[in-house]
Amino acid sequence: MDPVIPTATPPAAPLSLLAARVLGCLIEKEFATPDIYPLTLNALVNACNQKSNREPVMEVTGREVEAALDELRQQRMAAVFAGADARVPKYKQKIEAVHPMEPVARALLGELLLRGPQTTAGLRGNAERLQPMPAATELEMILAELAGRTSGAIVRKLPRQPGQKEARWVQLLTGPPSLSELPPSPGFGETSRRESSSGSATGEEPVAVSVTLPPEVERRLTVLEAEVKGLREEIARLKKSLGE
Repeated sequence: MDPVIPTATPPAAPLSLLAARVLGCLIEKEFATPDIYPLTLNALVNACNQKSNREPVMEVTGREVEAALDELRQQRMAAVFAGADARVPKYKQKIEAVHPMEPVARALLGELLLRGPQTTAGLRGNAERLQPMPAATELEMILAELAGRTSGAIVRKLPRQPGQKEARWVQLLTGPPSLSELPPSPGFGETSRRESSSGSATGEEPVAVSVTLPPEVERRLTVLEAEVKGLREEIARLKKSLGE
């Protein structure tokens, strides 16, 4: 019997920016205002449109938040609360069903979802309002654990950018960091899948552009490339048998 070749598990789709904001608000309010948590749709809209502790500031509607909630529910990161005394639907976060973590780590992730990239010190200060934070050394260990998970990194530490004294942490639930969050110097300092460079007749140094893919995507691409190679070989054999 031919051996069974395991197929790669498709990576979860990155969250939209609004879904990330909704998830961050649910995490925040669970810590900050447990007396009104889970949240009604109206309370969640107000949380998303809050002017403080938000980067960027948003102005979204109930229908848009409902669509973001559907997105989170499809990825098992949010659920409808069906308590006996609930007169209207309420919503709660379920991030631990997908990414198990302790309260401190959840508070840190919530702040990254709400405020964007932050230094360790800034993140510690911002998350302190949600959950008592450990010393900086232990905090770095918690963040490093979230960044080094074999099931898929949840956060990443960006290289220190020119003009900044410290490196910043960024969440990865919305996918790899955008170019605006990366330093102008080449790459992440990681092994990249593809690298290209270009120069000019003026004698300027070529600029290297690196694209780093998540491990899950790398594995899936490897499987797909192997399948394409097999199909090409099969077509070549068929052509040969037909005398083409």
